[in-house]
Parts: sequence; C-alpha cells; structure tokens
Amino acid sequence: MQTDIVIVGAGPVGLCLARALSGHKLRITVIEQHSLAEIAEPQFDGREIALTQKSVEIMKRLGLWHLIDTDARSQLRTARILDGSSTFALAIGHELGRYPELGWLISNHRIRQAAYVSMRDALALNGDIALLTGEQVVDIETDASSARIKLASGQHIAAQLVIAADSRFSPLRKMMGIAAEMHDFGKTILTCCMNHEKPHHHAAWEWFGYAQTLALLPMNPAPGTLAPRSSVVLTLTSPEIEKLTQLDDIEFNRQIEHRFDSRLGKMTLVSTRHTYPLISVYPKRLAGIRFAMVGDAAVGMHPVTAHGFNFGLSSVESLAQEVIFAHLHGHDIASPTLLKRYEQQHRRATRPLYLMTRLITDLYTQDAFPAKILRKVILRAGERLMPFKRAIAASLAGN
Repeated sequence: MQTDIVIVGAGPVGLCLARALSGHKLRITVIEQHSLAEIAEPQFDGREIALTQKSVEIMKRLGLWHLIDTDARSQLRTARILDGSSTFALAIGHELGRYPELGWLISNHRIRQAAYVSMRDALALNGDIALLTGEQVVDIETDASSARIKLASGQHIAAQLVIAADSRFSPLRKMMGIAAEMHDFGKTILTCCMNHEKPHHHAAWEWFGYAQTLALLPMNPAPGTLAPRSSVVLTLTSPEIEKLTQLDDIEFNRQIEHRFDSRLGKMTLVSTRHTYPLISVYPKRLAGIRFAMVGDAAVGMHPVTAHGFNFGLSSVESLAQEVIFAHLHGHDIASPTLLKRYEQQHRRATRPLYLMTRLITDLYTQDAFPAKILRKVILRAGERLMPFKRAIAASLAGN
C-alpha cells in the first residue's frame, strides 16, 4: 500500500492531525490498534481536559468545537492554588486576562468523539483519509527516500512521512531508536466525578497537601438535581490508591470528604473511578528521518499545569502548517529542514513549561520542614505580585 502520510494512533491528537491535513491533496492513513467502535463511541475515562483559549480556537478551526454540546463545556473562571492545611490560596482570576474565562473544561471522551466525527466528516468531503483499525505497527524503516512500516496483519505501507501519535510510551518512538527523558513520580492518580454540597464558583483547585495532592475541576451542575459537580483528582502512592478503588461508594465518599477537609460539604460519587500512573516523558528528539512525533508521544506532561492536550493541539497545528506549505509549493513534506524546524518550534513551545512543571511538583510534593516554609512563602508572595499572576493567567489561557 502506498500513501503520503501515515499517522499511528487514532486518539484525539492523531485524529485532529488527520483532519488538519485533509483537503490538501495528500493521502493520509491512520492506524489504530483499537476497534472502530472504541474510537467512534469512546467511554468516560475519568479525565477532564482543561483547554486554553488558544486550543479552543484550534478546535473551532478543525470543526470540533460545535460538535460538543454546550452543556458539556464548563467554564474555568478562576484557578486556586492551596498548600497544606491552610485555607489561604493564590487565586488567578479570569479578570487578569482578555476573556470571560481562563479556559474551558471538557471530558476527554467527548473530545475524542468530536475528533472522530470531525475526521469522518473530512473523509466524507475529501475522500483522502484511510482509517485502519485493529492494526498494530510491528516494524518501521526510514531512509532519505521513503518510510516503510509493517503491520501485525502482515500488510506493508510505504509513505513519505510517518507520524507517531500513539501515547507518551510510544512504541513507534522506541522502534525509531529515539530515547526519552522519563520521570516516574512514584505516584498514581485517581480521578472521578462527584457531586458536592457547596458551590465551586467555576474555580479549579490545585491543593498540595501533605502526603497527597488534590485537584478539583469544576463541571456544570448535575443534570436534574443541579447539584454542584466537579471532577476530583487525587494523587497518592499506588498502594493507597488501590485501597480507595476497593472501597464501596459510601466509604469512598466519606474518605474523599475527609481528604478535602469537608470544604465542599457532603460529597457523592456519580461516576466510575479511574487510575493512571504519574509519569512525565520528554523525548531527546521530536523528529527523525521521515518521522515526527505529536501529542503525548512528543511531550508527556505532568497534569499539574493542565497543558498536555493543549501541547498536543499545538503540535498538530505546527506540523500540519509545515507539511501543507511544503506540499503546496512542491517541496518534500518530510525534508530534514522541515522536520528540524517543526522540532525546534515545538521544543521552544513546550520545554520551558515542562521543566517548570518538574520544579513545581518537586517542591510542592516535599514534606520536609524547609520545603513547607518555602512553599508557603512562594504562594503568599505570588498573591501580591500582579505581573506574576498575569503571567500565570496568560499561560492558562494559552497566550
């Protein structure tokens, strides 16, 4: 089989990239190991995605935004950072920026579904995307003239460019011999949806407690009851998380209320519970010979700064612009110069915040006495420094 571009991974980033490239007289093949049903009708996975204003604009251009019901979009108006048992918080409000909100929160499975529908609409309009599901890449070879992959089914595909969009643990990246800087935080995240008595006022919490980290992501009121509702994210050691997953709903509710110091009143689980290992990844290179990475395969972020999917959309826009421009002008869409330019641009956009995130998490998850003092000093100083707060607001908005 001959094609122009192979995208490995039909998650939201891979599908968005296919959609971005469609309509420019390129043949695009998307390969996904999961079934078509799993892609077309993704299930709730516990993850709420915080979208910057820049990401919303990209989603609008790709035709995703209007596919997500307005009831499924929750405004993020304020971000609150708390430390230890103190009720003091560094507050970053939307009034520091140019929009009525800092950003938006949408469930991951809804974004995935919108990405699939948008890609499917592009396929129906342009006829230039082939989606191969239930397939897995087992080998890849690239040289100056072409890229060739082999699938588990035995099928061979030749292309000008292969793009990995297959997760932060990218098997394809490993096949290309590209090493990655990987940091295992030794923790696990538990995430779920809960109703609670007290309102959240559309404020997100990042609460660095002692021996735990809590996050609260505001969602729209519960259908029917209109009870305040949020996505709850708890970070603990794996054994502690495992114990929580085994509790019945009543005891789980009691435990989470206690961990939140009853600041939200009575809390009630209204979804399934999901767990994820806390590991960040940054490859040594973001491109190779006729090969590039996007999404989590390019940058696997710690969720504390909520930029993972935002960086994914940024990589889609950057790479698609490079490829489309080259194709329109009759140039090689996978030239070393093009891929190097993409790599440099995406590294500049992501590396500083990746390193800053590491510093934040290293400091705010230490419970030694000097670290506790420094944590409090930084938060209180930050609350008084308006340029600092404006910088955070701009980062949350994607400016």
